[in-house]
Amino acid sequence: MSGIDLPETVGNEVGVSAGINRIIIYARDVDISASFYAFFFGFRVVTTPTDRITELVPASGGAHLLLHKAGKAQKLGQVAVKLVFDVADVPAFREQAARKGLKFGAIHNADGYEFSNAKDPDGNALQVSSRAFKSI
Repeated sequence: MSGIDLPETVGNEVGVSAGINRIIIYARDVDISASFYAFFFGFRVVTTPTDRITELVPASGGAHLLLHKAGKAQKLGQVAVKLVFDVADVPAFREQAARKGLKFGAIHNADGYEFSNAKDPDGNALQVSSRAFKSI
């Protein structure tokens, strides 16, 4: 694994584990990206005049998105990471987004859930998925 030696077993020591609660997205135009995520996904936009980060707070809980102005040399729209938004009803969300102007691709049926893909204004991959709501 890229020169990192990991032990065969990794313990769950107190104070060692970490969760993902914030994701930084580099954007050409932070205001356009903030408006996009607020309009289509219901995020509340939080800005502070002295901070270079615009924070997007989800209305229904989950990870915060942190928008950071991309440098001129940064390549955007990589597909190594995809943001997945949990929705109970993929077809209904897709239809609502289409009425607002965001086109998702075909709805795919997986192992007990559905998903559909789209792109944000910077070409970053997005997905709406009902996986979180599937029966286990």
